[in-house]
Order: sequence, then structure tokens, then C-alpha cells
Amino acid sequence: MTTTESAAAAAGTFELGGELPVRRLGYGAMRLTGEGIWGPPKDAENAVAVLRRATDLGVDFVDTADSYGPYVSEELVREALYPYRGVTVATKAGLLRTGPNRWIPCGRPEYLRQECEMSLRRLGVETIDLFQLHRVDPHVAADEQFGLLADLQREGKVRHVGLSQVSVEQIEAASHIVDVASVQNRYNLVDRSSDAELRHCTEHGIAFIPWAPADAGNLAQEGNAAHDAAVELGVTPAQVALAWLLQRSSVMVPIPGTSSLEHLEENCAAATIELPRPIVHRLDASA
Repeated sequence: MTTTESAAAAAGTFELGGELPVRRLGYGAMRLTGEGIWGPPKDAENAVAVLRRATDLGVDFVDTADSYGPYVSEELVREALYPYRGVTVATKAGLLRTGPNRWIPCGRPEYLRQECEMSLRRLGVETIDLFQLHRVDPHVAADEQFGLLADLQREGKVRHVGLSQVSVEQIEAASHIVDVASVQNRYNLVDRSSDAELRHCTEHGIAFIPWAPADAGNLAQEGNAAHDAAVELGVTPAQVALAWLLQRSSVMVPIPGTSSLEHLEENCAAATIELPRPIVHRLDASA
């Protein structure tokens, strides 16, 4: 690969579960689906091209979910990347989709098992590298949900287990039942509500996978700390936001998503940006 094509590799690696190395700048496949993360993309060929280009740029960690489409994103990932040579694929289950804006937690063990089996078939694998509980269902005993994840791991259907949008207390409760390899919470420059969870993951060597890592709408505004830093460095606000995340913790594994080849190139290039300490301090204080 050229320097440009190996951009994502510049972020270094993190070992999921202490044994599965992935580069610390991944790709989130949510935006490849239709409007409202519902239905097929307007341009399926472009979606496939974006996924393949991501791996050309050094990305070796792709995150998807059964609810994106639903099912569409997983199918696109398989079409573009199967047989996944050197690529780790993570997926999620636990959110029912009944419409473009309908996301309903469902943590019934029989449902989670069914979705795992279907994801195995859609992705074309015998074992899912990282299987994440998309939401903890408040109407089902948490131990039953975590226990099902442990069962799937013992059965060899799942290599590693992750959680999404959880509290420190939920991470600790799950850890008594199954080894938690990752936590995927919303986190970015303008939303640090999961700081406590990030600290917990950093202390315990758990991958922290921030979703919505670059809040482009807010970051691009003039006078915003990321905007000002981007002007100073000659990069984009999104690149500043991603570089800040990568420097914030060694367990951080951002998964910026896009359906644009141009934005994909920009996102991956963020891994090569080393923010000067004074700019990091300004960004830290901007929340």
C-alpha cells in the first residue's frame, strides 16, 4: 500500500478481548442503507465500492448491525468483503425495526439467538468476530440477556461479546457473566455523556467504540473549537474530531460511517494527524 492507502493503519492497533488485533480507526456501515437507515441504498454499487475502498485505506474493522436496513447493511458487507481476509466484522442484535424511525429494544434470549443465527448466515461465517447487544432491554432480566451472549460464545457462534449504550453498572453486571470485549456508546467532542464509561473501559482494557464520533453539523460551525483547530491545521473539523478521539484513550476505536468515497478518504486520513498539545487542551475544555 502507499502512504495514502494505509492511512487508517497510522492509528495503531487494539487487541479486542486481549487477542484479536484491529486497527484503531474502523468503519461503521450504518449509513450505507437507505434514508432513515431503512431499506436498500440508492446506489448499491457505490455502497460496495465504499466498503472495499475502506479496506484499501487500511481499515480492518467493520461494524454493522441486523437493524440497519434491517439486514441490508450485513448483506452489503458480505457482498463487498466476503471472505473477509484480514477484516474483523462486528455486528449487533437487540433492536427491532418496524419502520424508518422505530427502534424497539428486544432482549428476549430466544430473539437474540435467532438474530445471531441469521447474522451468521447473512455474513456467511461460522463465528461472528464481535457480537454486540445493541441495547439492554429494560423489560427482560439483564442477566438473561448477558447469559445468552455467554451461551453463544461457549457454543462457538460468537468469538467476542460487546455491549452498546450501557452504563458502568451494566458493564460490571455483564462482566460477572461474560467477558466484555467492547462498549459502543455515543461519544464525540460535543457529547461526552459517556466519560465515566470511557474511563472504565480504559482502566479495564475494554475497547470503547464511539458511535457518531464526528458530529459534523455542530463541528463545522465557525467559532467551534474543532472548526478553529481545523482552520489552524489545514484539515477538516471531522478530522480534528476523530484525531482527538484517537488521542483521548488507547482503547478508543472510532467507527466513522459515510456513503461518500471522498468523506471516507478524509476520515481515514485523520489517523495520520497528531494534534499539538495546546490544541488538545483547547478541545478538552470546549465541552
